Amino acid sequence: MPFGFYMIMAAQFFSALADNALLIASIYVLREMQSPQEYEPLLKLFFTLSYVLLAAFVGAFADSMPKGRVMLISNGIKIVGCSMMFFGAHPLVAYAVVGLGAAAYSPAKYGILTEYLPHRLLVVANGWIEGLTVGAIILGVVIGGMLIRPEVAQHLLAFDFPLIETGVDSIGEMALSVVAVLYLLAAAFNFYVPDTGVDHKVLKKNPWFLIHEFNHCLALLWRDRLGQISLAVTTLFWGAGATLQFIVIKWAEVSLGLGLSKSSMLQGVVAVGVAV
Repeated sequence: MPFGFYMIMAAQFFSALADNALLIASIYVLREMQSPQEYEPLLKLFFTLSYVLLAAFVGAFADSMPKGRVMLISNGIKIVGCSMMFFGAHPLVAYAVVGLGAAAYSPAKYGILTEYLPHRLLVVANGWIEGLTVGAIILGVVIGGMLIRPEVAQHLLAFDFPLIETGVDSIGEMALSVVAVLYLLAAAFNFYVPDTGVDHKVLKKNPWFLIHEFNHCLALLWRDRLGQISLAVTTLFWGAGATLQFIVIKWAEVSLGLGLSKSSMLQGVVAVGVAV
């Protein structure tokens, strides 16, 4: 694989790692606020809502400029969402902004592979991207759980930069700060994502045309036998996985008496099985 592909993988890994660490941090912040328990699974809903509402537009956005720049902008949106939560915005709103960045990021990370690599390497490249993403999901949840463990959190909170007042005074703020650093790492790798040399021109800007074109392509996929299998299995698999995330946390708390930190680590163990 060419060197640029490893930059793409690194950017994707750290971005997905931060997304999943942020989920645990967001649950912790909700509990610090004493929010209703039903708000916690709503985090995932608010995160993925952008994927559905913007599905017709994010592809056109990704094709409007070099994919590396799209990935950089998308990571910037995620950093904004993380910062909003740090400065007091409601976690559901802030995580929705992060989801907006994630929705814009997805078509770019796949689209750049078709521009940058020959056809014979696409299946292998997609396998690496998907494998790293699953690994980042597992590791991100575990990192999120570690960050809110009292002994780890207190050690990190005790760390101070000379002559700099960070304003990080709580476990939630500390966890959000570490997640923001992960997003910054992803953004740093985005600067080294290669320009593929493809001429990016927006063919159509009319939103009604984009919606019509998206619906047409969606209908074609659902009428195709292999397309049906791909869409249905992917939808059910990720839907079940997202639901299982919160079921495992609640089950571990109720049946095993584990706190959020240890419950999230158990969730990471379950994710290993899902990956296998």
